[in-house]
Amino acid sequence: MITKMKKFTFLVYYKDYETFLQNIRDLGVVHVAEKMQGTPDNADLQESIKLSTRITATQKFLQTLNAEVTEQKGDATRGMKALEEVEELQNEKARLTQQLQAYTKERTSLEVWGDFEPESVTRLQDAGYQINFYICTESAFQEEWINEYHATEINRVGSKIYFITVTKPGELPELEVESAKLSAYSLSSLDALCKQTEEAIAEVDKKIVKVAQENMLSLQEALKETHSGIEFSKVILNTEKAVDDKLMLLQGWAPATKEQEIVDYLETQDVYFEVASPTPEDNVPILLNNKGFFRLFEPIMKLYMLPKYNELDLTPFFAPFFMVFFGLCLGDSGYGLFMVLAVTIYRMVAKNISASMKPILTLVQILGISTFFCGMLTGTFFGFNLYGNDIPFFNKMRDLLFLDNQWMFNLSLILGAVQIIFGMILKAVNQAIQFGFKYSIATIGWILLLVSTAFAFAVPAVMPMGGTAHLVILGIAAVMIFLFNSPGKNIFLNIGLGLWDSYNMATGLLGDILSYVRLFALGLSGGILASVFNSLAVGMSPDNAIAGPIVMVLIFLIGHSINMFMNVLGAMVHPMRLTFVEFFKNSGYEGGGKEYKPFRN
Repeated sequence: MITKMKKFTFLVYYKDYETFLQNIRDLGVVHVAEKMQGTPDNADLQESIKLSTRITATQKFLQTLNAEVTEQKGDATRGMKALEEVEELQNEKARLTQQLQAYTKERTSLEVWGDFEPESVTRLQDAGYQINFYICTESAFQEEWINEYHATEINRVGSKIYFITVTKPGELPELEVESAKLSAYSLSSLDALCKQTEEAIAEVDKKIVKVAQENMLSLQEALKETHSGIEFSKVILNTEKAVDDKLMLLQGWAPATKEQEIVDYLETQDVYFEVASPTPEDNVPILLNNKGFFRLFEPIMKLYMLPKYNELDLTPFFAPFFMVFFGLCLGDSGYGLFMVLAVTIYRMVAKNISASMKPILTLVQILGISTFFCGMLTGTFFGFNLYGNDIPFFNKMRDLLFLDNQWMFNLSLILGAVQIIFGMILKAVNQAIQFGFKYSIATIGWILLLVSTAFAFAVPAVMPMGGTAHLVILGIAAVMIFLFNSPGKNIFLNIGLGLWDSYNMATGLLGDILSYVRLFALGLSGGILASVFNSLAVGMSPDNAIAGPIVMVLIFLIGHSINMFMNVLGAMVHPMRLTFVEFFKNSGYEGGGKEYKPFRN
């Protein structure tokens, strides 16, 4: 269900406005109505957003170090200093890394020439000898260079020759080969420089780890403070000024249950305020308020979009279907039991499970239970057939629960038809609530037509297909469909629109129901893959008393891990697809609501 909201309008003297906003933020229940779209063109706000991005990036970087946090309590000021320190260290590391790459490149190019001091070449040049370094292939090297330019081979790597020439100063040999420009350092000097630079980088890494250990909580506090400042700036930008900028006008929303708390505070302040109920034109923020089992499925609803304020919240209506659909898609009792046990053990062993994580773990347990019972319909347990033996207990279970492939196929279609008709009932209710009962009459007509036809097909002894009772119901449904699909409009226009709706219903309804065949197909394919891995585990294990069982267990574990991962993914995606497309479409769901986000610290 959707929490009822109240609209608050505040009028505050400009000198008291900042204090007023601080107090409203401390209350933490008012969602400020946005007047501006996109990112406001405000220099201070832009700087705050950039700062938030810097802190977030630094946090992610430090988290990759997996450093053990020793800080006991965070401080925002210390966090800002840590941010600057980390950025300086990162810049220093980038400079050292670039320097190391340059040294490494020079060392690689110098290795073929050997280890010598560049000063030796300089002394030869001072003594009247011009030394030049060249590289060429064996075929390009000419023997006359030895006599003409005193060419001397220094090294030979593969088909390449590395040589020098010794000539008089100012004379450059006319050689059509590659010349080499050597480093200003010797090879041993470059080795030392590379080692020193690597040590410097390691020292920087140690400093970064130390900052992470001592300041992670402070960085988190700095980020919170920055976000708080961003929200404060946005609220100011969404304020309207009046009476020569002397009065500040602000609108916001709060749950109706918090109305008295806000009114009690405002009556103690020099603030003019009004409280009103939403109108159909208002863009009211949405706060879902489902209880117990249904609350667990709210994250799935948010993956699609929130409902509008005057719409039905479909979360409690699709939740039971989603649970069953997941179980049918996964379709293996062993996988369901594993999910339940794994999450239960994790909850018993893990420490400090976050409040947001607990509902997700509970949802996984519920989906695991659904999978276990849906798997009992086919008797599949980690790919093995539980009903393929003579154990009395499983024989009784088979008699009570077992459905063959044909019945599983039929069950998928029946569930699809039930959910679609249920969606149409919700559509009729929603239309009656939003626009009035007469706007839901055409939808009710379609419901009568479909339900009566399904009943006549299933129980012909009670109401024969095409019998008098059935024809009367079809006649009533036709009147409702063709004469009340657009109340208040011309009768001929209503008939035309009714024919168009009939065409869409005839072509779309069958496709929608057939989409539910995926429930049967996914469960069947997952069971087949599981049995294939079982066969591989037995067939590929060697005939050895020690190695055989080890190989069999490894194939079994790896195979079922892959199969379970793929099937769990499919069992989440496809029920969501059926919910968001088939069910939401037939229930007339529009969505587009904006989530309730109160202005608070």
